[in-house]
Amino acid sequence: MASTPAAPEVVQPIDMLRRLVAFDTVSAHSNIALIEHAAEYLAGHGIAAETRRSPDGAKADLIASIGPPEPGGVVLSGHTDVVPVEGQDWQTDPFTLTERDGRLYGRGAADMKGFIAVALALVPEFIAARPRRPLHLVLSYDEEVGCLGAPGLIARLQSDFPAAQAAIIGEPTSMKLANAHKGISAFETRITGKPAHSSNPDAGVNAINTAAELIRFLETLMADFKARGGDARFTPPHATLSVGTIDGGNAVNIIAENCTLGWECRSVTGDETDEILSRVEHYCAETLLPVMRGRWAEAAIETRRLANVPPLRSGTGNAAEELVRRLTGQNQAGVISFAAEAGLFQEAGIDAVICGPGSIDQAHQANEYIEIAQLDACAAFLRKLAQWAAE
Repeated sequence: MASTPAAPEVVQPIDMLRRLVAFDTVSAHSNIALIEHAAEYLAGHGIAAETRRSPDGAKADLIASIGPPEPGGVVLSGHTDVVPVEGQDWQTDPFTLTERDGRLYGRGAADMKGFIAVALALVPEFIAARPRRPLHLVLSYDEEVGCLGAPGLIARLQSDFPAAQAAIIGEPTSMKLANAHKGISAFETRITGKPAHSSNPDAGVNAINTAAELIRFLETLMADFKARGGDARFTPPHATLSVGTIDGGNAVNIIAENCTLGWECRSVTGDETDEILSRVEHYCAETLLPVMRGRWAEAAIETRRLANVPPLRSGTGNAAEELVRRLTGQNQAGVISFAAEAGLFQEAGIDAVICGPGSIDQAHQANEYIEIAQLDACAAFLRKLAQWAAE
């Protein structure tokens, strides 16, 4: 006697979020277990997910389409990686979803597993709606460290799937429509000097001292962009520069031979980044290096770009914006000052917006949470999207 096939699994958004938060997908760790779980869940609903490993095999992404293989569909995009929890004062286990006073606490609850959880939980409803235009569920890796996984994922989406007309990136915006975000470029500057005994500083070339001069120069650059002004919709309205890490020296009694700076630029138009890099390289070559090499011919300064995420630019004729306005009734679109993968979709020719549950104010800090009401609002929005796709 043949066994009865198991019924497709029905999971509520909160329960799906509980599952996703339990996967420790800090960017330094693998996300493969989460991706495999999502693929298995989708397979249980008859949806074949295409997954692909990162070049080093440590990470994976996912693309799954619900609906016919027709052009004109909509991408629902989310990143699976989260920021670290070390050094933060969590009141609960960050990888165990904890409900309290209408809030759900856990790393990634707002940024941005909440959106992914709602989209996955609603898969049975998407299928039941019998969409005439596909909904493409897209899950990326390494967004938090420079959107490193998205370019290859978007390229595969375009080559292996029918052309999508719009992409909705579910970053936390409290379900408010945003049609622009800043870009981000990350840089690393390595400074090589000459070691010596600290009792005779003139016998060496101190790489840390040179790094301090470069940091002061970066501050003057940001002051320059602040004076120029920019786009008043952003906070702050101008391009910004920030030094995030510094590593140098071996001991207090040794003149530092090496120092490495990690720094970034947040751009409004995208054009500022090339100007900043050019001015930094010119300053290093014309001001800092001559002084260093006057004392040590092998002194060096090398700057390399680690990541480059273009801004999302607002403009007319954005199919994604028009669709979200139609479904939500919002007659205004805001902007977000943090970077996202939306600019990469736009650069690839897919109109994009940002709209997702939760607030960025809770992201990247201890006791990150999302309000249950935000998950409900996201579910209501995605149900309207499914109805639109079935029209």
